[in-house]
Amino acid sequence: MKRPSVFSGRRENVEIKMTPMIDVVFLLLVFFVWTASFQVVENILPGRLSEVTGSEPTPVDQVPPPEEDFDHVVIRIRWVVGAPKWQVNDAEMPTLDALRERLSAISSIKSDAPVILHPDAEVPLGHVIDAFDSARVAGFEQVQFAATPSI
Repeated sequence: MKRPSVFSGRRENVEIKMTPMIDVVFLLLVFFVWTASFQVVENILPGRLSEVTGSEPTPVDQVPPPEEDFDHVVIRIRWVVGAPKWQVNDAEMPTLDALRERLSAISSIKSDAPVILHPDAEVPLGHVIDAFDSARVAGFEQVQFAATPSI
């Protein structure tokens, strides 16, 4: 024997109110448009790795032309006795402020030169990011990271 349904006795008109659902959809739409228009595009360190080149010595008798004096700027970051030591093209920088001043001076001469960050493995990431930010603030647009071959 079939059990009677609880809904079979009702013959009322079921009315679905659309206004609250439209309000919710409209609020969701406004929320997503609002958050999408103010969202800052986040890049993962906009730089690229430089390729490892051969270890052939460069000929000393060839003098580079004047426009190639700053073909690239190498920032070497070493970790010595628990503190970072910076070098810009083999010139020692005692502090991060001195590094910033040197990068600003180089940027005023040639701001389109690529900057290559070459940190030691022991250097904390915060100091590498400080050097990266200093190069970007100085006006360099091409900031790359040196790659070491994996063994």
